[in-house]
Amino acid sequence: MVVNDPIADMLTRIRNAYMVEKKSVLIPDSRLKRDVLNVMKKKEYIQNFSVSKKESGYIEVILSTGQKQPKKIERVSKPGCRVYTKKRDIPSVLQGMGMVIVSTSKGVMAGSEAKKLGLGGEIICTIY
Repeated sequence: MVVNDPIADMLTRIRNAYMVEKKSVLIPDSRLKRDVLNVMKKKEYIQNFSVSKKESGYIEVILSTGQKQPKKIERVSKPGCRVYTKKRDIPSVLQGMGMVIVSTSKGVMAGSEAKKLGLGGEIICTIY
């Protein structure tokens, strides 16, 4: 199956897995996806992730249980319409209760980190 937007596909798989209360989900592997998942892990929106031993070329994502489950995961920048932001214009999600993931020149990071480092970039998604 050909996917035009692999990041949106990953976020949809995670969102759907949370909705049906699965413990883990398999996602096709890429470096950008691992970077996004690393930010989600730091902020405790997922428990862990690893390259799957069962299926080669896939990442197994262990979903978070408890209160840190995301209510909404939205893709902001899309292949047909990229959304970029300056360091001073990085949005705050739900007055700091959620987070924005930004792809900067120093790598993929949370919006709060990018603000501290004085970096702008492409807004990948919002999570709350």
